[in-house]
Amino acid sequence: MDFTFTEEQRAAVEAATAVFADVAPDGVPSPALTPGAVADDFDRPLWAKLAASDLLGLVLAEEHGGAGLDTIALCLVLREAARVLARVPLLEHCATAMAVQAHGSAELAAALLPGAGSGTLVLTAAAHGRSGHDPAELAVTARLDGDAWTLEGTQTAVPWAHTADWIAVPAHTGQGDAVLALVPRSAEGLALAEQVSTSGERFAELALDGVRVERTHLIDTPGAWDRLHQVLTTGTCALALGLGEAVLGMTSRYTSKREQFGFPVATFQAVAVQAADRYIDLRAMDVTLWQAAWRLDAATGGAGGPLPSSADVAVAKIWASEGVRRVVQTAQHLHGGFGADTDYPLHRYHAWAKQLELQLGPAAAHEEALGDLLAAHPLA
Repeated sequence: MDFTFTEEQRAAVEAATAVFADVAPDGVPSPALTPGAVADDFDRPLWAKLAASDLLGLVLAEEHGGAGLDTIALCLVLREAARVLARVPLLEHCATAMAVQAHGSAELAAALLPGAGSGTLVLTAAAHGRSGHDPAELAVTARLDGDAWTLEGTQTAVPWAHTADWIAVPAHTGQGDAVLALVPRSAEGLALAEQVSTSGERFAELALDGVRVERTHLIDTPGAWDRLHQVLTTGTCALALGLGEAVLGMTSRYTSKREQFGFPVATFQAVAVQAADRYIDLRAMDVTLWQAAWRLDAATGGAGGPLPSSADVAVAKIWASEGVRRVVQTAQHLHGGFGADTDYPLHRYHAWAKQLELQLGPAAAHEEALGDLLAAHPLA
C-alpha cells in the first residue's frame, strides 16, 4: 500500500486549510461551567464557505456535482476542521451522503445529493455509539406497512438533529441485516427532545412514533448500515487526530515560553519526556487512521485482506480514544492552572476531546471486538 496522498487529496487539504484559516476555536459554554447552555445552530457562515469551496460535495460523484473523492480525502478535511474546533456537521453530512450515493435508490439520490453538495440541505445520522454488528441491538424497529415503512422507537444522542433537514436512522426489521431510513426532520410522528453533549453541543433524543417512510427512502442493502457506521467512526478518529495535533502544538509553544529557574520548562527532562510520549500517541493515531480509511476505500474497490475493514477501524478506535485523552490530560498538566482559564482555548479542546472519547467508546470494548474478529478470521 502507498500512503502518499494524491494530488486531489492534497488539493482538498489546501482548500480546507484556507477555509479554516480564520476560524477561532468555538465559544460554546461547557455544561460544567454553564449548565444547559447550548448553541441554537451550527456555524452557518462557515458552512457556506465550505460549500463555496466544493468541500461539502467532496465525496460525491461528478454526476451529483461532487469531486468524486474518497474516505481518505474526507478524513484529511476533518483533521483540519478539528484543529480549530469547527462547529459544522461535516462528518455526519458527508458520511450520510456517501451512504445514499452508494446504496440509496435513484429517487433518493436525486432528492438529496444535489442539495447536500451545495449545502442547501443538511444531513445527519443517528448512528454514533452503536456497534453496527448486531441489528437486534438497534433501538428503532422498521415494519413494512403497505407501500411504506413504519418506524417505532427512540434514538438518543443524535448530533445536529435540531438543525439538519434529513436524518439517517438505523433500524432493524427482525429479519437479517439492519436497514437505514432517511427521515425528514419535519416528519409526522417524529419528536426531538433536548440533550446536551459533554462538549456543550446541542444533541437530540429522537422519538419515532409511527413515522412513515417511503420505500424509496429506506436503504436495505446488506452492509450499508455497517459501512456508514465505519465511515463515521473513522471520521471521528480523524477529528481526534486533528484536535490532538493542535493541542500538542499549543503545549509545545507554551512550554517553550514559560520559564522556571531561568530556563524554558520545555528543556526540563520530565516535561520533554511527557511531550515525547504524546507525540508517539499522535503518530500511532495517524498511521492507524490512514490504514482504516485506506481499507474502507479499498474494500469498496474489491481489495481483500486477512481481516475485514472493521478490524482496522477497531485498531484506529483503540488508539484514538486512548490517545486523545492522554494528549489533553498531559496538555492540562503542562499548562498548569493556565489550562483551566476559560479565556484560553485549551479548556474547549479538553471538552471536545472528552466528547470524542465517549463517542469512540472504551479501548477495552474495541480490543474485545478485535479479538472476536481474529477468532473468526485466523491469521496465516
